[in-house]
Amino acid sequence: MKMNKGVEWAVHACTLLAPLGQGRGLSLSALADYHGVPVPYMAKQMQLLSKAGIVSTSRGQTGGYTLAKAPAEISLWDIKQAVDGATPAFRCTEIRQQGPCAVPRKDCKAPCAIAAAFARAETAYRDLLCSISLVDLMADVSGHASAQHLADIVGWYQDNVTVLPAKSG
Repeated sequence: MKMNKGVEWAVHACTLLAPLGQGRGLSLSALADYHGVPVPYMAKQMQLLSKAGIVSTSRGQTGGYTLAKAPAEISLWDIKQAVDGATPAFRCTEIRQQGPCAVPRKDCKAPCAIAAAFARAETAYRDLLCSISLVDLMADVSGHASAQHLADIVGWYQDNVTVLPAKSG
C-alpha cells in the first residue's frame, strides 16, 4: 500500500502542534523548517488538514496553525484521510468475469474472495490507525527521545511558538 508523503508531513506537523495548547501555534514556515520540507508543499498539507477541521489557522504577524481539536480526539486515520482521502487501496474490477474461464455476471452474487480479503485487511488497517491518537504519538516520541533531543525541541519551541491572536466573533 502506497501512502502519499504528505501524510507523513501532516502527521509530523500535527504532532508538533499537539503539546502547544489553546491559543498557541506555529507558523507555516516554522512547521516546514522544522522538518526540512518546502513551504509550498507543507502549505498544501496544512490546507487539507484545515479543510478537514483538524487544524485551524490565524492570520497576521503572530498568526499560525494550531490544532482545532484536542490531541486525544485526532487519530492517524483522521490525518491520513484528510491528506490522502478515504478511497480504498484495492479496487475490484471483477476480473473473474473475464477470460476463457469467466464466471458469468449472474453467478457473481457474493464479493470476490480476493476483494473480500483486501476489504478485511483495509478495515483492520483503518481500525488500527483510528486507535492511535496524537496523544499516543507524543508519548511514544517522548519515551524514545534522548534527553538532549528533548532539550533541543524545547529550545526550538521557545524560539518558534507564537501566541495566536484571539478569534473575533
